[in-house]
Amino acid sequence: MDKVNIGITEKNRQGVVDVLSKILADQYILYTKTRNYHWNVTGEDFSEYHKLFEEQYDAIDEDIDAVAERIRALGGKTPATLAEFSKTARLREHPGTYPKARVMVANLLADHESTIQNLRKAADICDDKYGDSGTEDFLTQLMEKHEKTAWMLRAMLG
Repeated sequence: MDKVNIGITEKNRQGVVDVLSKILADQYILYTKTRNYHWNVTGEDFSEYHKLFEEQYDAIDEDIDAVAERIRALGGKTPATLAEFSKTARLREHPGTYPKARVMVANLLADHESTIQNLRKAADICDDKYGDSGTEDFLTQLMEKHEKTAWMLRAMLG
């Protein structure tokens, strides 16, 4: 950990960095899955899904950068390899499978809902256990973005 003097002990900052590293890994898996679906979607509504998935992975890409920068702001090193992400992520990929568009939407919805649950827990841990209300606020805002995306995906499934 870099020398940082922001009113949070090094031990607590490391705890927050560990929490954020898991979130970063999940975000990267979700980004990759969404991009995969963007590339591989087919069917009569191709254009709509293709554009939707692109908008979603662009948004996730911005969030990935924000999480990584939060880790750095706390003095931590950001995991940044596929091996690290695969080892740490709670979300899973499904290599070699190319589901129908509606199944893609359902899969992404499930991943966003899982991410929301993980973010809700992480926000509480960062504040209650580690005394980092800044990261709690950051994670709450990230959770709200995922809630909106989940709502939109849910609405598509009707």
